[in-house]
Amino acid sequence: MAVDTLVERITDYANRPDPYARAAGQGAAERTRRVRCRYNERQANRHVADRVSQTVSSMALGRFETREQVTANAGVHMTSTSPHREPIRVGVVGLSASGGWAATAHVPALTGLDGYELRALSASSAESARAAGEKYAVPLAYGSAEELARSEEVDLVVVTVKVPHHLELIRPALEAGKMVFSEWPLGADLAQAEELSDLAHRRGVLTAVGLQARSAPPLRYLRDLVADGYVGRVLSTSMLGSGWIGGATYDDNYAYVLDGTSGATLLSIPFGHSADALTMVLGEFREVSALIENLRPEVTHVTSGAVVAKTAEDQIAVTGVLESGAVAAMHIRGGTSRATAFHWEINGTEGDLVVKADQAQWWFGGLRLHGARGEDGTLAELPVPTRYQRSLTQWTERSTEPACNVAHEYALLRDQITGNLAPDEDGVPDFRHAVRRHRMLERIREAARAGRKVTLAGQGS
Repeated sequence: MAVDTLVERITDYANRPDPYARAAGQGAAERTRRVRCRYNERQANRHVADRVSQTVSSMALGRFETREQVTANAGVHMTSTSPHREPIRVGVVGLSASGGWAATAHVPALTGLDGYELRALSASSAESARAAGEKYAVPLAYGSAEELARSEEVDLVVVTVKVPHHLELIRPALEAGKMVFSEWPLGADLAQAEELSDLAHRRGVLTAVGLQARSAPPLRYLRDLVADGYVGRVLSTSMLGSGWIGGATYDDNYAYVLDGTSGATLLSIPFGHSADALTMVLGEFREVSALIENLRPEVTHVTSGAVVAKTAEDQIAVTGVLESGAVAAMHIRGGTSRATAFHWEINGTEGDLVVKADQAQWWFGGLRLHGARGEDGTLAELPVPTRYQRSLTQWTERSTEPACNVAHEYALLRDQITGNLAPDEDGVPDFRHAVRRHRMLERIREAARAGRKVTLAGQGS
């Protein structure tokens, strides 16, 4: 095949219409398109280089490696030579030298993950940012989220701070037209989530929210098992979990979750992650009844012994009917249990499936699947097929680490940004999905306040 023809194919591939471009916010869509174009060009070149080496002389190959193209649609300067993919440049808001969720999960998840470069960070002050930059070898350190958002060196802004600060720190990134990955919950309440989602829509940017259980290989396999009829028609499902927060004690890092108005509660975090996983596998709730209680109105500091008031809930029990007609029951308890950390059953006309974990924060990873159907008398473990690991086989033996499912979400997000998702594969949940989930939680709280059944028709998935 002629070199010119190969180059034309690369250019044609990079010029495909961008599904993320919208009428509003063309500047933001253009940034997303440039990242995708760079990535796709390098991906195409990797394959092209192999083909060219078999069909042209070394002189022709040299000419190919120095040829440049300008895409007609956007005027993006592309060099069709480098065999290396240009990574998505990440800026993390909230990466601290003293630790935290960004250091525990996001940095390990990005380390060694093809297609990303941890390029920048911001912290509460320039001094804190410099300390974090030195510790994690991040080249660009900013003293504010606004500075990071304005940086031309950042393609994707990741926000990992406490929920009460999400609105003020996500907004600058959206206004700058950057792609944004926010931790869950998106906002401290439904109104904040709606404001951020609306802004993202107006700016035309790609967004993602950290409901990482949806990216977990065991849950994706579980969803397929149910869809393929492993249990027949689903009759009921029951989920029992310990929520980690909402226990008898607290420390300084989590004092803010004692406040029921903080947006970081048993309902929004442990229950929110759990309900999102259940609906991913089995579909949405049609109607719910709920009990939400604060049975520990006072809690004790783990070191000082000081007793303080707690207004956030510590017991949540929800029963309802799914859109499929199956009956569902969820009970999430504050703190931890010596008996059961996480247990989820799915019962159908032809079989049963069970999901277990040994940690309260089960959405981090470490899930085990068991099932039985037909004439099976006992449950048997169901290993997750290798194909569900995608290219992240390094996490197979590290599935209990907090970064595991975050890494899988980053891998899906990368493929979504670059347009490389498989035709039958869904991407990561976005801000619109986050709003739907916030709305669901508000309806559940309404059911608990009113003491009656409420409908959730039209909530979406």
